[in-house]
Formats: sequence, C-alpha cells, structure tokens
Amino acid sequence: MTIRFVLMVNKQGQTRLAQYYEPLPREERRALEGEIVRKCLSRSDTQCSFVEHRNFKVIYRRYASLFFLVGVDADENELGILEFIHCFVETLDKHFGNVCELDIMFHIDKAHFILDEMVMNGCIVETNKTNILLPMTLMEKTPA
Repeated sequence: MTIRFVLMVNKQGQTRLAQYYEPLPREERRALEGEIVRKCLSRSDTQCSFVEHRNFKVIYRRYASLFFLVGVDADENELGILEFIHCFVETLDKHFGNVCELDIMFHIDKAHFILDEMVMNGCIVETNKTNILLPMTLMEKTPA
C-alpha cells in the first residue's frame, strides 16, 4: 500500500476532505491531521513540498486557497504523487469548472467519488480524467 491518506485543507487549517486507506482511530486521525496541517501550512512557498512525518512522507501542494496533502510510504516517488495531486485537481476542475472550496463543501460526496475512482485501497488505479468522470456523468444523466 503506497498512499496512506489524502487530505484537503484550507488556509486556516480546516479539513475539507479526508480519506484514509488504513484504519486509524478517530482521535489518532485528529491528532495526525493537526500535526501535519500545522507543519505544512507553516512552511513558506520557497520550501520543498515534501515533509517527513513519523514513519511516512507527506507530499503537499497548494492550489488557490486549498492545500492538498497526501501521506505515503517512505519509499514512494514524490514527483509521481505531485502529478497525482495535479491530476486530481484537474479532474475536480473539469467536473466543477474551476473548483473552489465551496464546491468541495457543498458537494463532498462528488469529491470523494472522484477520489475513489482514482485511488483504490491506497493504490492509484486511474489517471485519465474522462474515465474518472464517466461514471459520475452517467449517474447525473440518469432520471431520478
């Protein structure tokens, strides 16, 4: 398993999306999120986007007012994960049309669905934006 978690937080450190791929108790998740978010948000734009925390690496990237953080095993390729983050953001942009924090807040289910189409059990399984959005497009076209 390579990806341990995916977090999306705003500039104030409020978690907007959290997906874990290994079981963690709620208290431990809350503590982990707090530590990682403080560590990543306190870094300047000129610093590297890779942070080692406990026994894994956190790769993060900022898009507008949102930070996308991905926790991975220590031997994972950082640049590959940065590309995954970029692909995830582009897919969200394609679906929502210039995604913003409010889109995530009001359509958290769709954001999770897109992430679930891309990552399964901690492994990246799809990066083609059209293939990722096809099931969602078909569900939205289906009459209620």
